[in-house]
Amino acid sequence: MAGARVLADGKTKFTILITEPADPGAPTVTELLAGIDVQDDVLTSDFNWTATDSEKIAEKALSAKNNANAIGSGNYTAGLTLWRKYDPSTGAPDMANEPGWEAVKEKGTELWCYARESGKDPDVPWAEMDEIYLGGHVINDTPQKVDGTGFIKRRIPLEPQTMYDNIVVAAAGV
Repeated sequence: MAGARVLADGKTKFTILITEPADPGAPTVTELLAGIDVQDDVLTSDFNWTATDSEKIAEKALSAKNNANAIGSGNYTAGLTLWRKYDPSTGAPDMANEPGWEAVKEKGTELWCYARESGKDPDVPWAEMDEIYLGGHVINDTPQKVDGTGFIKRRIPLEPQTMYDNIVVAAAGV
C-alpha cells in the first residue's frame, strides 16, 4: 500500500526541554516526554523553525563560464509567538497553566527544542523512531510585545546554536 499525503494543518508537535538531552542529536522518548509541549499555545502564522539557505563559498574554476559555489555552514531561523494565560477570577498571570512561558520569559535562556510534523496529531506522545524534522539548542532573546490585536501574546526570537536536521527519537534508556 502506497503512503498517503497528509495536510500539514494541525500536525506539528513542538516540545521544549529546559535540560540538555544526553545526546541532543538523538533525544530519547523519556527526555522528550519530560519536556514541555507548547503546540497548543503557539501561534501558527509566525511559527518559524526551519533551515534556511546555507552560506555560499565562491569556488569557481578559472575555466568556468558560470558561478560555482560550494555549500558552507548551515543557517537556521527560529522564533515563536506564545499566548499568555490569565486567571479569570483575579486577572493575574496563570503560571500553573503556562509552563512554556515560564521556560522562555527570561532573555538568554538555553533551550533544546524538537518539532515533529507527521501524520500523527500533536497530542500523540513522542514514540521511539518518530521523525524530528528539526531539533536543537537555541538561546532565546527578550520576549516582544506584538501589535496588541487578538489575544495577549509575546513573540520569542530564538537564536539557533547547534541544530539537527531529520533525526529520530531514540529508545528510552539509550
